[in-house]
Amino acid sequence: MATSTETVFVEWDGPVAIVTLNRPEKRNAMNSALTRAITETLERLRDDDACRVVVLTGAGTAFCAGMDLTEFFSEGEGIAAARDRAMRDAAAWRIHLLRHFPKPTIAMVNGACLGGGFSVVECCDLALASSEAKFALTEINFRHIPAGPVSKSMASILRPRDALFLAMTGRSFDSATAERIGLINRMVQHDALRAETLALAHELAGKDAAALRLTKESYRYALEMGWEASINFVTAKTFELLARQSADASRTTEVQAFREGRLKPGA
Repeated sequence: MATSTETVFVEWDGPVAIVTLNRPEKRNAMNSALTRAITETLERLRDDDACRVVVLTGAGTAFCAGMDLTEFFSEGEGIAAARDRAMRDAAAWRIHLLRHFPKPTIAMVNGACLGGGFSVVECCDLALASSEAKFALTEINFRHIPAGPVSKSMASILRPRDALFLAMTGRSFDSATAERIGLINRMVQHDALRAETLALAHELAGKDAAALRLTKESYRYALEMGWEASINFVTAKTFELLARQSADASRTTEVQAFREGRLKPGA
């Protein structure tokens, strides 16, 4: 079953929700309507037990061209306040909702990814990109900076030299480079992108949901902590996981199989 708004389209592949930014005529640039729609969509999916994994992609030939600059640079009475609100909302759904989404998220980068689209990719847990996708932090080319969460996203995922080179030159680059510098996990041939992304999504959907959620939380918060705080936090999460799984008979069976040598993780 598929559901849609004017700017966001959702379809299902078993337990995998494929969420498509749906403004192809604007290369899926983020405007106020899209921000509201994607926020409502992700809020709904986080509480939907049928959803185990979210794949995020773009309609048409682009993934996301960042902020809708036509809306951003509009002028007139009340526009400044509306623009400020739109910027805050556009940042919030990526930083607070997508970045800390309790279920696995995968960016399926099907085409052009520009500016604010970088933070969509970074805030997803994993990212695969088409061999035909192109990337660029173009803000410097119109005398602007990577605004909103983009600079922080780049600082979080890329080496300083790579992040500054891309931001200061505004040069475009391909998926092979995106893979090499760590912006994405892997480049995939364009015709195989959907199949390979869904195969990965279903692999994750088959894992223990609580373990996946706490793995994400342990990683995300460890980025902001020192060693001692991180170790204590992860220890607490370990006991939280055991508590969540205590009523799960399959967990007990797996532990017993491990003790008896019938289950060899990693073998």
